Amino acid sequence: MAYYQYKGLNPKGRLVSGKTKGSSELEAKERLQGKGIAVKEIRPLEGWLYRDVSIGKSVRTQDLVLFLRQLSTLLNAGVTLVESVSTLADQTGKKKLRAILQDLVSELRAGNAFSSALEKHPNVFSSLFINMVKAGEAGGSLDTILERLATYYEKQYATRRKIISALSYPAVIGAVAIIVVIFLLTFIVPTFADMFASFDSELPAITVFVLEAGELAKVWWWLPIVIAAGGYVGLRWIRQEYHEVRYYTDYLLLQTPVIGKLLQKAAIARMARTLGSLFSNSVPIIQSVSIVEKIVGNEVLARTLRQSRSSLEQGHSITVPMKEDKLVPPMVTQMIEVGEKTGALDTMLNKTADYYEAEVDASADQIRSLIEPLMILFLAVAVGTIVASIAVPMFEVFENVQ
Repeated sequence: MAYYQYKGLNPKGRLVSGKTKGSSELEAKERLQGKGIAVKEIRPLEGWLYRDVSIGKSVRTQDLVLFLRQLSTLLNAGVTLVESVSTLADQTGKKKLRAILQDLVSELRAGNAFSSALEKHPNVFSSLFINMVKAGEAGGSLDTILERLATYYEKQYATRRKIISALSYPAVIGAVAIIVVIFLLTFIVPTFADMFASFDSELPAITVFVLEAGELAKVWWWLPIVIAAGGYVGLRWIRQEYHEVRYYTDYLLLQTPVIGKLLQKAAIARMARTLGSLFSNSVPIIQSVSIVEKIVGNEVLARTLRQSRSSLEQGHSITVPMKEDKLVPPMVTQMIEVGEKTGALDTMLNKTADYYEAEVDASADQIRSLIEPLMILFLAVAVGTIVASIAVPMFEVFENVQ
């Protein structure tokens, strides 16, 4: 359930405002209308205070894709929608998915449309999903739409896994290097401290530095963990609460060498694939752009899409704001313009998505090949410095003895 801020007129014609709760914007409006309030404006409240606490994992993309393919097959075979969803609810071994499917069955048996039933689970079924289902219901091609949705989610999942793999690899190697260094400073270096204290000669600067670092590590070893965890949680919270912070952090990430290009290509691929899927299913262009700007996953590109929506509402091309944004490559705007002129915008967008998904794959492999030797070098330098700090004074002692 989500919370919504609304403004409207009460039965006496007076302007009222407040908050209400609903599983979707439509349900929230119906609830207010039931109280006699004519809604003039309504928007979701996105702050953490207005989020329901949910325990347990959400439905995995793989499970959702499997459900879509099975449902499409059953519908294509002539099985009714209610029977198909009921059968899949009984067969699935995922408790959360089963509960959702059982709720969908109840809604369908009550006479509600499939898209209306899906709207009651916004955390699982996105606005893209629901609008494509509505298009399938209107056109009588729900089985085809579900198959397309399955393909869309598979492509999105594959691209996302590539990005996670490319970014998590250096993070894991870096974390291992830090743990090794902390271990050496905390447990190994102190064992040599008493021995070095008995030396009459002055210790080398590198040894003094490492011994002092070891003393600090013994006391404050937990501090980097707390800072990293606190910084991660704090940044996530700030990004969720403040759009400007989200915009500037996304902008800085896009300016990051090597990784920024990967994130840019992934955002373009997601935008093109989603828009192409919506256009292919006859969702109105302004509504499609509005949906994509909410799920594109990059606030910089989302802002450009908002400007594109305004351009469309004024009767201009979708590409007018995109040409002014350095994030959108000229090839993308050219492909979209060709699609607009030829009436094949969905085809051009899907080709663009194919191209940039392939670019994401190539960039991810390139990042791994570049970062691997750098991380190994970092680990070698860190460990080598510690080893040298222990070995140098010992060699000096041996030389003095001889």
